Amino acid sequence: MSPMAAAAFALALLAVFGVLGFGWRAWLQHRRTGSTGFQGVSGRIGSVEWVAGVGFVVALVITVVGPALQYCRIIRPLSDAQWLQVTGIVVAAFGIALTVWAQLDMGDSWRIGVDASETTELVQRRVFGLVRNPIYTAMLVFGFGIALLTTNFVTIAGLVLTVAALELQVRRVEEPYLLTKHGGAYRRYTASVGRFIPGVGLMR
Repeated sequence: MSPMAAAAFALALLAVFGVLGFGWRAWLQHRRTGSTGFQGVSGRIGSVEWVAGVGFVVALVITVVGPALQYCRIIRPLSDAQWLQVTGIVVAAFGIALTVWAQLDMGDSWRIGVDASETTELVQRRVFGLVRNPIYTAMLVFGFGIALLTTNFVTIAGLVLTVAALELQVRRVEEPYLLTKHGGAYRRYTASVGRFIPGVGLMR
């Protein structure tokens, strides 16, 4: 597969991810609850919450820009090995499926962002019994697949920034919020279920 074809495939996968992971899920959430679930970037400018939110948005933009620049032949991939491209397609497709699965398992508690005044159910069922943040895990799997498919430095930078932004969001924003809202129940949950990978990131 040529670098342009790989980039076109990556952009198509990104479009599918955007439609299913954000558009369709927001529509479903609005239909169920009357809210899209989008909380936006929280916190004052420069705060940890703000940095995590803005960092995530920037990471998404960079992840799209990487394949776009490669498609326009402005940058070239570090490798155009076919096995990497095929692996990237499979991994990205799996990431999309896992994202939809995790979002459905989250039910009406699905949100993008945190509203400190709101208390949602502490979801521990199905895939949330394997990892505490399966949606983020799925997004990282998807991003890794896109980076394999279009191995240029911009796409790889987008993946690195996504990891950093999600780590900051989870550790400094969401975990303190959930601990405040759910107390002992959340402590027990974090002591037995990993953060992004089963058994890894336990909080004892």
